[in-house]
Amino acid sequence: MRRLVVLLLLLAGCSRHEGPVDGATVFKPCASCHQIGPNAHGGFGPQLNGLFGRRAGSTPDFKYSDAMKAAGIVWNEHTLAAYLRDPDKMVPGTKMRFWGIHDEQEMAALLAYLRTFQDAH
Repeated sequence: MRRLVVLLLLLAGCSRHEGPVDGATVFKPCASCHQIGPNAHGGFGPQLNGLFGRRAGSTPDFKYSDAMKAAGIVWNEHTLAAYLRDPDKMVPGTKMRFWGIHDEQEMAALLAYLRTFQDAH
């Protein structure tokens, strides 16, 4: 029993992240559907260049759900974070199937990473 208590105390002090979180690493699972960077285009998901300030459902090279086209969202750090936490809650009827990002460090790193592609073509 004592070993269990010691183990639980050690695990309680462990952080999921031992250092800075890398946005490119957080983005890797997203890359199975979304492209980013020079020459990115829509595929299984829309391309994510120039995302901040863009109206949801507006890139011409991706077929969005009617729900996304009608959502009226303009992407910024707040709206994107809310969407990435729970896509179905923010846009019921979205085609995006994703469990969500719930770790705030990962979210911040991902948003910062996406911001670096604001001017990519």
